Amino acid sequence: MRLRRGRLALPQAGERAQAEPSEPRFRTRTALRGRGRGGAGRGGRSRRPPAQAGPWPRAGGRASRWPSSATTWWRGPSTVSPASRRRTSGGCRCRPRSASGRRRPAGGSERREGAGGAGGRAVPAPANSTRRGMESPTRRTASGHIPAPLRVAAAQTCFFGERAFDTTTCSRKRAFQIAKSFLPILEWLPNYRVKEWLISDIISGISTGLVATLQGLAYALLVAVPVGFGLYSAFFPILIYFFLGTSRHISVGPFPVVSLMVGSVVLSMAPDENFLIEGSNATGTNVTGALIDTESRDAQRVLIASTLTFLVGILQVIFGVLQIGFIVRYLADPLVGGFTTAAAFQVLVSQLNIVLNISTKSYNGVLSIIYTLVETFEKIGTTNIADLVAGLLTIFVCMVVKEINDRFKHKIPIPIPIEVIVTIVATGISYAADLEKKYNAGIVRSIPRGFLPPEPPNVSLFSQMIAASFSIAIVAYAIAVSVGKVYATKYDYAIDGNQEFIAFGFSNIFSGAFSCFVATTALSRTAVQESTGGKTQVAGIISAGIVLISIVALGKLLEPLQKSVLAAVVIANLKGMFMQVFDVPRLWRQNKVDAMIWVFTCIASIILGLDLGLLAGLLFGLLTVVLRVQFPSWGGFGNIPGTDIYKKVKDYKNVIEPEGVKILKFSSPIFYANIDGLKSSLKSTVGFDAVKVYNKRLKALRKIQKLIKKGKLKATKNGIISEPGINNEAFETDEEPEDNQDPQVPTKEVEIQVDWNSELPVKVNIPKVPIHSLILDFGAVTFLDIVAVRSIKTIIKEFERIDVRVYFASYQDNLISQLERGAFFDDTVRKDIFFLTVHDAVLYIRNQMTYSDNQDPIFEKISLMQESKEPIEFTEPSQPDDELDVQEEAMRRLAS
Repeated sequence: MRLRRGRLALPQAGERAQAEPSEPRFRTRTALRGRGRGGAGRGGRSRRPPAQAGPWPRAGGRASRWPSSATTWWRGPSTVSPASRRRTSGGCRCRPRSASGRRRPAGGSERREGAGGAGGRAVPAPANSTRRGMESPTRRTASGHIPAPLRVAAAQTCFFGERAFDTTTCSRKRAFQIAKSFLPILEWLPNYRVKEWLISDIISGISTGLVATLQGLAYALLVAVPVGFGLYSAFFPILIYFFLGTSRHISVGPFPVVSLMVGSVVLSMAPDENFLIEGSNATGTNVTGALIDTESRDAQRVLIASTLTFLVGILQVIFGVLQIGFIVRYLADPLVGGFTTAAAFQVLVSQLNIVLNISTKSYNGVLSIIYTLVETFEKIGTTNIADLVAGLLTIFVCMVVKEINDRFKHKIPIPIPIEVIVTIVATGISYAADLEKKYNAGIVRSIPRGFLPPEPPNVSLFSQMIAASFSIAIVAYAIAVSVGKVYATKYDYAIDGNQEFIAFGFSNIFSGAFSCFVATTALSRTAVQESTGGKTQVAGIISAGIVLISIVALGKLLEPLQKSVLAAVVIANLKGMFMQVFDVPRLWRQNKVDAMIWVFTCIASIILGLDLGLLAGLLFGLLTVVLRVQFPSWGGFGNIPGTDIYKKVKDYKNVIEPEGVKILKFSSPIFYANIDGLKSSLKSTVGFDAVKVYNKRLKALRKIQKLIKKGKLKATKNGIISEPGINNEAFETDEEPEDNQDPQVPTKEVEIQVDWNSELPVKVNIPKVPIHSLILDFGAVTFLDIVAVRSIKTIIKEFERIDVRVYFASYQDNLISQLERGAFFDDTVRKDIFFLTVHDAVLYIRNQMTYSDNQDPIFEKISLMQESKEPIEFTEPSQPDDELDVQEEAMRRLAS
């Protein structure tokens, strides 16, 4: 026996083992795998070895008995396929296999061909073949057997050593899979087609980088921070998303809606009023002429924006780790459309004062947009003509060229980068004409060169911005994922929503340390990256390189640029969001509820602000869902003749309802909020109220019994008749009040079963019940709560009391378990009233009615058709022991 690498050598397939009952038995790893499939391969069914033991090489070359502790499973002949043999050999690598698939003896000994069966001799391995550091194979007893303790230890070493080897192998693969899930770059970068994609990514990256540079400068105005920090926000987020993102086409960076949401937080926490100073050290003035310390103000606003970005990143990472990317599903397309349209209107208003170059106060909160518009129009007389003309020309030129790019995108290989061209021209004109000094135009003035050192966030501000950061995190993620899914569908690849949360979270955490504001993706910038031929995020990293060049070298060249031009670039990029207004008529035609969600969210976001408006729109959307579930569609169904198909009676002309059967389909889950809707739909479908019918019948029976006792009615063997000339004192009108509390008359029915649909001997006003069966189609019912279970059981009892059987059809499988947990089934309500289809229930009812029609009824009826005067003895029945339950008694009292 030889130990190799901590594994025990197993016997050859043709060898036998001697049983030793006194010693414990062990299952090796390979044996544990050998269940479930024929043969001796992996998953095959193993057999115990025969009772007779075969020879095994001893230290001196003689055969010895194989110890039972290591031979717990019999491998059998080699009947498995080579593939299965390879899989099995990957389990316990104790000994190599022979050509026939059997394992060779430890130490390299192998049976000679022709030796055959269990009596063949084995060639022992060389004496020096023991592995270094392993136990010597000659450590045996005098009889040639391995001692039991050594056999136990060897078997344990084989099992645990092999398991450690397999676990290590699996863990290595598992670790690589986990690494690829957290670093998607390991998935697509090794498969990058350099020759096919690199040139396209370079061209796309350069074009996108130029647009990202200008949009970064422009969107910094929305955040109310110096424009130079917009360049940082266009650079740093891409570096992290390149490694962690799953979308290959989106361009990561600032977006106007998110930037405006960040800016509202910045302005609310650092308004101009907090930085008013006295003296001559001020660097700026506001509209009232008070002095403002703009350096301190800008530094504080940058700190607030970066801290908010850091907090948003933390929330996004938490959302991704907790796997709650599904939260974006509650942001429906109509809600997002109305919200982004309102955000575009907010952006437009916020940029008006920059285009006009007039100073206004910073408003935030409810009706802030109204206050801003009022003050803007009040101060419109102070408009700077140079900035106004530059802004209007920029808006006009950009929108015209963008329209040309959209209409002729199939003919133009690369979209015209009009923002870049306009910015270069405007910068040159402003520098040459010296617009700042001659016309007092507002220019960028200074753009920092290089990078600022990283700074930690101000944790003390977290409590003031946690609510806003939550909405910003969700909106930024929703925009990025919605845009990414569009291109993922177009190019046939998948996006992991939870990984996107993590990617943007770490991007914002990293960017927050470098004085950036929240990043997501911009629609126009992503469209440029995709339309110019971008294939992967290599284009994104190249665009970051272009932004880096602008930060390091080109920032000084953009200092003469007018701010009104940047604001006009922002406004021109809002065209796509404003065009969403034309979706409202289409939504109204398709679904009025969705159109209402769009309009409500848009108006709420304009009036209340973006954060509160988004919350209001979300709550309104959820309210519409609740109302649609609470008041679902329902209707009576009938059969299409000659088929087993059942359709709504109101929608189809040729549908026929089965005789005496009503079919109701309730298209919603049933719970406490809509159980009243189920009851009202039942009344409308069957045409009567089961509780009122029961109470009417109960009252009629009491009056009939009272008249019989007075002698005004007679009970015969053929029925009950009235005496001639006696007024009908049992007649009642609908206006007469019901009295169920007569103490002199018993409240239980007499032992006469009445045909309530026939003419009665007295004119008692009782509603007719034209059906004998009711089928509830639960095909659209997905769940029931405890209130629904109890209410449905009560409904069954109410209809059973008036001789109407209730059946259930097309139910979901999970409903039975829910009914069982709710104690729905008992001796009266059993599972035989449930059917797979409506047609099965109808056929069963027809068979039951055919069988009952063939039986002779053994009861007396009340009828005017028979006038026999033979008296019969009428005895009042005794009160039964079982009384009505609490719900039925309450219903009877309410109906009386």
